Amino acid sequence: MNAPTALVADDEPLLREALMRMLAGAWPTLEIVAQARNGREAIEMFDLHQPDICFLDVQMPGKTGVEAAQHIGRRAHLVFVTAFDQYAVQAFAQGALDYLVKPVEASRLAETVARLQERLSASRPALNTDALLQQLAMAFRAPTNPGLRWVRASIGSTVRLIDVQEIDFLRSDEKYTLVAWRDDAGAPLEAVIRSPLKELIAQLDATQFVQVHRSVLVNLRAISHVTRGENETADIHLKGRQETLPVSRTYLHLFKQM
Repeated sequence: MNAPTALVADDEPLLREALMRMLAGAWPTLEIVAQARNGREAIEMFDLHQPDICFLDVQMPGKTGVEAAQHIGRRAHLVFVTAFDQYAVQAFAQGALDYLVKPVEASRLAETVARLQERLSASRPALNTDALLQQLAMAFRAPTNPGLRWVRASIGSTVRLIDVQEIDFLRSDEKYTLVAWRDDAGAPLEAVIRSPLKELIAQLDATQFVQVHRSVLVNLRAISHVTRGENETADIHLKGRQETLPVSRTYLHLFKQM
């Protein structure tokens, strides 16, 4: 029997590499034949290499991982990788789809590997998930109204236009909001704007920015990891930043699968 092959698709290079390292430890005979940075590349790499298994990040630029999965269909076993979205996790669990939650835990990956090995050894076809994939594709489809794209901040005598994609988090400061973002070199910056946080929440993409505290909104892509605290709280650690953000009990369910 030939060694099983896999495709790993994630738009975050560090997370993609981390998953491949974990797979190398959990499944040494698995051969990673292709990597992809977005849904379009995932489709191209799948058609080129025809791997047995596809590990697909759900939210990628261009085409989502779900849209890539629709193209792949039953030609490969699918494993979705998702970050802190309780609704997505519930949907995958109810649909009996294999999924991993970022940051991926070794024990959870071992369970997924065991299921995949069983299916491959028994020559079972991939699950028929057409109906569920259609529902998930609707849920993760890019909104027709992209919402707020720039935040205007006054820094001294300069007015700075901040791309919302570069924002790490926003924190309420009474009638004002602190905006934390990165410059082109990745250095952390901060500024205070006059818009209250509640107005910004309504204008930002809810699949990317989530409220984790009554005064804090965080960009999911900026999260490094989350540590649980006492009394059903947690702290968010950010990539390239020293400060942590609180997760209150009200929003802890966002991270319950960790």
